[in-house]
Amino acid sequence: MYKIGFACMYRHPGHSESLNELEAIERAFNPRSTTLRWLNSVSQDAAREKLNGIIEHNLAAQLRLLEYVETLPPPLRMLRLSSDLLPFYSHPEAADFYRQASVRAATEKGFALIGEHARAAGIRLSLHPGQYCVLGSDKPQVVENSLAEFEYHADMIRMMGFGRQFQDFKCNVHIAGRLGGEGIRTIWPRLSTEARNCITFENEEKTYGVDDCLQLADLAPVVLDIHHCWINEDRYIDPQDPRVARIIDSWHGVRPAMHYSQPTESLIELGFNVDEKLEIPALLEKVSKRDLYSHSKRMWNRWTNLYAREFLDRFDMMFEAKDKNLATQDYYRDYLETDKVE
Repeated sequence: MYKIGFACMYRHPGHSESLNELEAIERAFNPRSTTLRWLNSVSQDAAREKLNGIIEHNLAAQLRLLEYVETLPPPLRMLRLSSDLLPFYSHPEAADFYRQASVRAATEKGFALIGEHARAAGIRLSLHPGQYCVLGSDKPQVVENSLAEFEYHADMIRMMGFGRQFQDFKCNVHIAGRLGGEGIRTIWPRLSTEARNCITFENEEKTYGVDDCLQLADLAPVVLDIHHCWINEDRYIDPQDPRVARIIDSWHGVRPAMHYSQPTESLIELGFNVDEKLEIPALLEKVSKRDLYSHSKRMWNRWTNLYAREFLDRFDMMFEAKDKNLATQDYYRDYLETDKVE
């Protein structure tokens, strides 16, 4: 059975609530953060108190989000956790704070609960380090910072009880950096066992596409992003393209995960119909390619929705939409709930 999911944040299906009321509801499910500048502007005790409060909130919020996902139908039990649960974890200035026994005990307990709950509820989890995690950089300090950032994610995975075997958890990155895949091969032995068990490589819009990711398939699975591929190659990848089979093979028997998004609803105002196939040449007459990078609120284009559905017999699918869980639930109701996609 397929799973489809959403990334990081909860959106409440507002009805009669005011904006402030909606924000208050969502705040209980979503992570908080702060800035290093603020932490450096107050006393050490105040900074530690602030960080402790944020960590306590974030771990409770993620557990609350899992409890919400557990109420959804089994095909909707897929979730990307936030990367911001432990602020500045990989930053040297926060190292002493996170080495404190009390902080370590609290984080280990919180993440253990998250992992236990996800396994019990059959929720497929993942993480996605941000754009500053550039493992293929040609700048040594960027590589060191990127390794630290990825190992931060590996620590969260480890504390949740994952990372013990190949792809029991997905932690996704773009190839990125001037050295690309060859740079990643160079630093590969420096990644922890948990990191190597969980890392996946996703194609992106500009430089490193599907073919580049497949060149690293001997190291780790490939995550197909069909929106990025569409922009990079100026066409939709055929669901039966031979490369799709190679992507599936890179997962070595684990059900593959892929990403799905659409360009923003602003295209409707430019005359593009919700039922028509979005062709790059026609779009570029009215917008730039960069305008296509941004994600829509909901999955508004029906042609693309039917196209994406053709992958669900073989893939689980992470939706990347601004309305998060609401976009995923709409898609499930409109395209999947009464179907027999397995």
